[in-house]
Amino acid sequence: MRELIPSGSLRGMLLPPTYGSHVTDSTEFTVLSVEIWDTGLVVNIQMASEGGPQPNIILQDHFGTEYRLKNSAILGSRNLQVFTPSVPPGTRSLTVRSADDTDRPVVTFAVPLMAVKDEPDVAAARRFPPEPELRRPA
Repeated sequence: MRELIPSGSLRGMLLPPTYGSHVTDSTEFTVLSVEIWDTGLVVNIQMASEGGPQPNIILQDHFGTEYRLKNSAILGSRNLQVFTPSVPPGTRSLTVRSADDTDRPVVTFAVPLMAVKDEPDVAAARRFPPEPELRRPA
């Protein structure tokens, strides 16, 4: 099971703002969460019944990133789908769509701003007094 989870560290978990359920003639499922890892995404899905068909989902963000299904596992009525790559810096939303009904989103998540790992700026750390922060007015 561990080989299913992406390498690196867990950066965040997205929970649906609404009940992310999808029902068509061919499939029925609910998106429970999306885990954001350094190297990929794990979509946690509750299927309508144990032994039912695995949902075929598509991930989209406002950048147009091409997310590819890397792996998946069915655990009873639960389905985990692993996609690569992870969300790019600055991503604001992530939408899950069903491949059988691409006109209607299943659920859209707001992606919080996440720090990007950069090389430490040693020179900036040594400046005194520190440079003032620029902030957007409230």
